[in-house]
Amino acid sequence: MNGLSDFWAGSDGIGRTVALLLLAMSVGAWVLIVWKTWLLRRALRGQRDSVAAFWQAPNLKDGRERVAQLDREQVLLGMVDAAAAQPMAGTLQGSASTEAQLTRRLRDALHEGLGRLQSGQVFLASVGATSPFIGLFGTVWGIYHALLGISTAGSLSIDKVAGPVGEALIMTAAGLAVAIPAVLAYNLFGKWLGALEAELEGFAHDLRDLVLTGR
Repeated sequence: MNGLSDFWAGSDGIGRTVALLLLAMSVGAWVLIVWKTWLLRRALRGQRDSVAAFWQAPNLKDGRERVAQLDREQVLLGMVDAAAAQPMAGTLQGSASTEAQLTRRLRDALHEGLGRLQSGQVFLASVGATSPFIGLFGTVWGIYHALLGISTAGSLSIDKVAGPVGEALIMTAAGLAVAIPAVLAYNLFGKWLGALEAELEGFAHDLRDLVLTGR
């Protein structure tokens, strides 16, 4: 803590801005990590239970009711509703073939559901990619500011240089500390989203066949 307090006390406006920016990025990333962990785990559990319950239903109407109870993120529910929807007469969509209409509705519902689940991924990727460089900039600026202060004082020694430079290196460590959790979470969430997308695409394909066969 002494190193951080000494760095803050000896830093200027730019150095403090960099430190506050890293702090804001870290807080934002961790809030998003906790939220998306809860969201995606619930989505994975709901998707598994909803698919099993849907295919055990006697008809599409009962299947929708079961999905509505289990699919809390309403990803599967959107596709079930899209499969049962009817296009408006007199539109370009309505003039297409039945298969093309159904495919388009299911695709749009799938993309809409995945879009909600993928929210926040860009922020995590941005934090993971930029925070090390922001921390490095803070270190470079801190060293420059420290050396400028030493030169102004008129005396130069290893003891006087090592302290400020060591304190400035804290910013590089801070940048890495912000980036590493964001990158790990981004990769983990990407794996979960990939599994969800594969299962949802399979469900959409099976649902399309079900509707087209009229069973």
